[in-house]
Amino acid sequence: MTPTLFREDETRQWLACVREDLAAAETLISLPAPLTKSALFHCQQAAEKAMKAFLVWHERSFPKTHDLATVGRQCISIDASLETCVKRSYRLTQFAVLSRYPGEFDEPTPEEARGSLAIACTLFAAILDRLPEQVRG
Repeated sequence: MTPTLFREDETRQWLACVREDLAAAETLISLPAPLTKSALFHCQQAAEKAMKAFLVWHERSFPKTHDLATVGRQCISIDASLETCVKRSYRLTQFAVLSRYPGEFDEPTPEEARGSLAIACTLFAAILDRLPEQVRG
């Protein structure tokens, strides 16, 4: 596989993971008894993976971290027009770990979870807009 095709394929794989996390979050929020902590975890994961897909496309390495500010700054350095939606996503960082363990924070409301999902969806759309058609999927 040529380097360009590998980069396209890897970017598509990251984007597929984003779509799965967004779908999981939406499903968890929509349950009769919403599982908001788990939904927030998937919102954070979607934002993280969207930004990492953008970095993969631009052939930038990134650290193994869930800190959206660290990853986000790299994205902004490539395309400053992402700054607003990337910075809005930083608040999702806390859900990468805290939402996975008992006693770390109170159960968020479905409205709070929907707001976080909207942030992740907006970021994903912005990232997609800045990627070529052949990798968007």
